[in-house]
Amino acid sequence: MNPDVHERACRLIDAWQVEGISAAEREWLEAHLAECAACGARVRANERALQVLRSNTVSVDPALVSTTQARVRWRARQLHENQARLRALWISCGLSWLLGTLTAPLLWEAMAWLGRHFELSPAIWITGFAIFWVAPASLVGALAAWRHAHDSSTANRREVWER
Repeated sequence: MNPDVHERACRLIDAWQVEGISAAEREWLEAHLAECAACGARVRANERALQVLRSNTVSVDPALVSTTQARVRWRARQLHENQARLRALWISCGLSWLLGTLTAPLLWEAMAWLGRHFELSPAIWITGFAIFWVAPASLVGALAAWRHAHDSSTANRREVWER
């Protein structure tokens, strides 16, 4: 027998009862099992092993179960809160971009007026426009990065403390 065919059959046998396989793969496997006794024995061995595993009961300390459930609920709540924060962040970013785009012409005119009024070179007032327009986003980005680093270090200290 071709070893590649046998390897494919073994992979499909292992996946069949655990993950499931496509109809075409199942059809190929059934045709192969009709011809190959070794693979048929592997199917029966897998079925016996799964029956033994399913028949075993594991007793767990109720305190461990309740602690695990509480931690899973806490983590789910934490993920939900993070998702809500991210949603608010995206909305505020969108509004910021929209308002920045709408007010850019007004800011441009104001900086041009200041440049004319104080007799500044265009390079100076255009640089001022760029800095004034980019500074709020840069400040918020820096604060967000600092907050993330602060939250990460706090979480790491909490993990060390809980151990």
